[in-house]
Amino acid sequence: MAKLVSQTYGEALYELAEEEGTLGQVSSELKALCGILEDYPQYRELLLHPRLDEEQKWELFRRVFEGRIGGSLSAFCKVLLEKGRFGELDGILAYFEEKRLAHDRIGVAWVTSPAALSGAQKEKIEKKLLETTDFVSLQMHYATEPELIGGVRIQIGDRVVDSSIQSKLGALKSQLMDIQLPCGTGMAEKASSVVLGKETGE
Repeated sequence: MAKLVSQTYGEALYELAEEEGTLGQVSSELKALCGILEDYPQYRELLLHPRLDEEQKWELFRRVFEGRIGGSLSAFCKVLLEKGRFGELDGILAYFEEKRLAHDRIGVAWVTSPAALSGAQKEKIEKKLLETTDFVSLQMHYATEPELIGGVRIQIGDRVVDSSIQSKLGALKSQLMDIQLPCGTGMAEKASSVVLGKETGE
């Protein structure tokens, strides 16, 4: 339900900003706004407090953000306060950014490797991704996960490319478990354990 609400309001804000030609401006202001609310949780709690009425919440908001954000975003936040949906602001930002990046053909890639990648390796990965997608640029995010053993896992949206040894061993184990061996119960599990032990050098 919360996701649907965020999408509904996020879509409304996106359409408004697109119509006004202020996608970049609204994106920057919305990020800054959410950042301030995260840094000052007590202020956020006041804006969400059930004992404060709509006018009181709007006055609290206006005192801080008047002149700091554009009129359209300010009016949008007023509607959220009036409808009791201000708590959905983070979800609205996420949806808005997803739409804006798609509009600008900017992809977001998450790359996970067992160890930190060098600058040259990162450059090679980004170049390859740009060559194989329709994006004009990418926002690259890197993380390490020693359990992968080797290779990398790359995710862009719902698409995942996993070339890690961990993934290959998992697939191999699954295949071995599907083999029907006639030599008794538990032999498939034993066979997979032996193979996996050899693959990992145990």
